[in-house]
Amino acid sequence: MSPAEVAWRSVDLGRQQVWARRQVNLGSPFPAAPPLARAFDARLPQEAVQTVPAGAAEAVIAAADAILAGRWSILGVPRKDIGEPDWFHDPLTGIRAPQTDYCFRIDHRSEDLTGNVKQIWELSRQHHLTVLATAFALSGDDVYAEVVGRQLRSWWTQNPFLSGINWTSGIEIGLRLMAWVWIRRLLDPWPSAADLFESNPVAVTQIWWHQRYLAAFRSRGSSANNHVIAEAAGQLAASLAFPWFEESARWQTEAAALLERELAHNTYPSGVNRELASDYHGFVAELGLLAALEADRAGHPLSDETWRVLGRMLDAGAATLDERLRPPRQNDGDDGRGLMLGPPDGPRWTTLLALGRELFGAPDWWPRCDPDVTSVLLASMVPGGRPAHPMEHPAERPSRFDDAGLTILRTPSGYGSEIWCRCDGGPHGFLSIAAHAHADALAVEVRHGGVDVLADPGTYCYHGEPGWRSYFRSTLGHNTLQLAGRDQSLSGGPFMWTRHAITRVIESSTDAGADIWTWSAEHDGYADLDPPGQHRRTVRLHRIERRIEIVDRVDCAGVVAYSLAFHLGPDVDVQLDGASACLYWPSSPGECATAELSLPESAEWMLTRGSSDPVLGWYSPAFGEKQPSWALVGTGSVHGTAELETRLAFDT
Repeated sequence: MSPAEVAWRSVDLGRQQVWARRQVNLGSPFPAAPPLARAFDARLPQEAVQTVPAGAAEAVIAAADAILAGRWSILGVPRKDIGEPDWFHDPLTGIRAPQTDYCFRIDHRSEDLTGNVKQIWELSRQHHLTVLATAFALSGDDVYAEVVGRQLRSWWTQNPFLSGINWTSGIEIGLRLMAWVWIRRLLDPWPSAADLFESNPVAVTQIWWHQRYLAAFRSRGSSANNHVIAEAAGQLAASLAFPWFEESARWQTEAAALLERELAHNTYPSGVNRELASDYHGFVAELGLLAALEADRAGHPLSDETWRVLGRMLDAGAATLDERLRPPRQNDGDDGRGLMLGPPDGPRWTTLLALGRELFGAPDWWPRCDPDVTSVLLASMVPGGRPAHPMEHPAERPSRFDDAGLTILRTPSGYGSEIWCRCDGGPHGFLSIAAHAHADALAVEVRHGGVDVLADPGTYCYHGEPGWRSYFRSTLGHNTLQLAGRDQSLSGGPFMWTRHAITRVIESSTDAGADIWTWSAEHDGYADLDPPGQHRRTVRLHRIERRIEIVDRVDCAGVVAYSLAFHLGPDVDVQLDGASACLYWPSSPGECATAELSLPESAEWMLTRGSSDPVLGWYSPAFGEKQPSWALVGTGSVHGTAELETRLAFDT
């Protein structure tokens, strides 16, 4: 951290200590929020709900009915208490996190104290309540609204200002504000909506408290990543939809300026998010659009340049999807959503691209995505015609994002199932601690028809399981080469890297008419070995012949041990014979796709699946979930210079 950041953090720590006097204890009377005239006019247009496609509306009602029946999962864990939630209980460990302690004295990373804190925080983002509120708006059935009202009153009374685990993180404050804006908007036709919100002193005070918190405690410096975007987006939405306080105009101005500055700071000119974490790219784009649409609706639009940043983010997202509209799996991802109006399993990018078509127009190469409930309701907030914010898009689908070091190699359409290959030649991560980075320089991710063949492992966990956190971030856990038995970048904790590998792309050739697309890069992650080592990788996709060549070059003045790993997707089975592996996986009912993986013969190859000692051979399909998958690991040593060649040939 810089000296300026150390100084700021010291000031922030002092403020936290002073604010302990402002804590409101559980059971104490709520101090009244500043009295101003209050009304709610941030409504949806009357016709908005009627334009939701019938199938999308039915899916929302089905999801809401499942909640009423007690069926709801959070990060892969069923929440049997969803009808009457315990806002502090972690079902994974059985631990109940602190409810009455001063929030800034709670160590939220201690699983012994809080359990799995993500389970608790995710519940209090209240996505299940926005789904219920959407079901009410679509059906008019008061039963959905009544459950929302009962649970909101429960949360508000059990979480007074600065008391307990739900006040320990600004991103959670911002996302809750976004949920409350939309819950009030969707419940507007309900006769008791005003009694629940603007005529309810407890609700008004909570909305005031949340915004006071965000105004005082911002994520800055090395923490100014997706967290600060969520904080600014939530504050902007709330200050515009609930302009009930004497500070509201100031909060709105400050939040808008912060959001615009940090969106630009968090985004490469190409549109790729600087955290280089694919899931957070979508999360930040979603949050930015939610806040920008609130500003449009309120007549306080964000700048044209901010809208162009958001448009470039959607272009970059659309360009990197595979044929099943799946994004890459690069670096961390926790499946976070800015707002949930539809079923929880709805793909984020289908919503974003359907909305983006309404906002920006869309080039021919964008995948066609049908409107869903979220895209329709969000688009209805924009005054005027369509597209609301037209912009120039790339004429052809980009495959290279040079500023981010990201290249997508893919076969042309019309030549069978798409072969899609992501090559990682970018910076290690964002800001000094690179919180959401993995030690995966020069890793590749290969899919066939949208099926993971050479798979990125995913994330699985953040807190409480350090061995698993280390594995899913490790060099050996990715499709790349490890030297001397250590990671390319050095970790200083679960969200900190103390040494970042620096990667340089040497060649990236993806001409549309070329039969062979080539990518080559190197990194300095092993320059501190004694003697120093270097890894350079070249990947060639033969687009018509449907095969991939991977050449790993190792240079070292002495002898260095290496491990070369290839992780197979969970649907892929394998038969290994020496240095030759036959891969096969279901491609359609009753049919299999196959590929031949020819491995470097100089290495000794081992096949592992679901090992826990050491941890190896795992795949995380979603945050909080893991399953065994096959890993091929070749070991050997290099003295001087050696090239290790791998070939992956697809039969179909």
